[in-house]
Amino acid sequence: MKENRPPHFAGYFYPEKPGILQTQIQKMLDTATNDFLFPNLHTIIAPHAGYAYSGLTAAYGYNAINGKKYSTVIILSPSHHEYFPGISIYDGDAYGTPLGLVPVNHDVSELLVKGSKRIYRGKEGHREEHAIEVQLPFLQTVLNNFTIVPVVMGDQNEIYVEALAESLSSVLNDETLVVVSSDLSHYHSQKKADIMDAKIAGYIEALDYNGLMRDLNSGKSEACGGGLILAALKAIEQKQNKAKVIHRTTSGEVSLDYQQVVGYLSAAIYS
Repeated sequence: MKENRPPHFAGYFYPEKPGILQTQIQKMLDTATNDFLFPNLHTIIAPHAGYAYSGLTAAYGYNAINGKKYSTVIILSPSHHEYFPGISIYDGDAYGTPLGLVPVNHDVSELLVKGSKRIYRGKEGHREEHAIEVQLPFLQTVLNNFTIVPVVMGDQNEIYVEALAESLSSVLNDETLVVVSSDLSHYHSQKKADIMDAKIAGYIEALDYNGLMRDLNSGKSEACGGGLILAALKAIEQKQNKAKVIHRTTSGEVSLDYQQVVGYLSAAIYS
């Protein structure tokens, strides 16, 4: 029997009805225009809050891949509700959204697990995690005929960052896209959040793995998916790449509460 993960956050983080969901995503994509063309785009970073807060920022990132062709999308997610040592790749057959099922690529999943003591296939981190699920309707809108590898990091310690980076580097090719699902600073004032988030944006554009790790470890910067961003940067560090932060904002721009905001950005890495 096929085992599919149903959508747990439809009606909460994004609309539950397919027609309304499609209309909302298309409206955001139409607004999030960008004249920059990204050749050989292989990685995007996108936020994972409710669409009302971070959907437009995510749309800027997804417009960068709109119409491109990828056979596999590896989605890297933090674990917000469940701690576990290691990195869990969903061992079921598909993730569901109101727009339909997205099949899991078992072959690529096995390649990521192969030879690693820290990456495995399981359910840990996938049961109640939103950071992968909210990316899928965007992917279903801008891409055709793709499979996914849903990856959740239960511990963002450096040993797991390095393990994921090593496995990622072995499977990346022209038909593979990496989506890093991460928000930035949490519950600071707008002014402080802007300072902290600007640092992360700078490290991403400089492809500065060491600088980003240093600031994340010291608390000068924050990102709930910081370990995933680091893994994506390290996986490509031996190759010629460029990065561009396409859009950056905070929840305060929507809520008008600038005392405790959450930061968001979308970015593209390409060669």
